[in-house]
Amino acid sequence: MARLPRISGMKAVKAFSKDGWFMARQTGSHVIMVKTGYMVTLSVPKHRELDRGTLRKLIRLAGLSA
Repeated sequence: MARLPRISGMKAVKAFSKDGWFMARQTGSHVIMVKTGYMVTLSVPKHRELDRGTLRKLIRLAGLSA
């Protein structure tokens, strides 16, 4: 897998929204996203920069590739 860029949590939320994920709720500094037909929920931290490992894990859970 290629080296991922450091992006903000809100940019990640926008990117997952384009793939059909939507914001179910926000708890503290985390946005919980769900997608119809998936049993998985994504918990995206609303940090200024996401760690590359966190972003990689979210991408894998969403069934996407980078």
